[in-house]
Amino acid sequence: MAAGLKTIIALSFVLAVGFLLVILSCALWKAYYPLLVVATYVLAPIPNWICSHCANPDDFVESSGAAVLDLGRFCTGFLVMMGLALPVVLANSAIITVPAMIMSVIGGLLIYGTIISFAMFFQEEQDF
Repeated sequence: MAAGLKTIIALSFVLAVGFLLVILSCALWKAYYPLLVVATYVLAPIPNWICSHCANPDDFVESSGAAVLDLGRFCTGFLVMMGLALPVVLANSAIITVPAMIMSVIGGLLIYGTIISFAMFFQEEQDF
């Protein structure tokens, strides 16, 4: 699957709209707690990256390092779910308003969708 310049432009536009929604959810209602989810956007891929480098893949044993990879995926999944659930918790405790929560969650979905789409379009092909 060849990803070209149009794909990069479309993904960057969707990413910019996602960040715009998160920033607007803070600025319009003057409660800047939804910006905490931006930290989860930055931290989410790090456990997966660290654990993929710590795993010791072996050609003869397919399951070597699987526990380390699973731990990285679990931590990444936890951070992704925390990024989507944090605005809901903040709105439930009346720290932010419900429209701010909705904008922050939609922005988070757009940002995470962009990250997943980028990984799908630009994954390295392995030739054996």
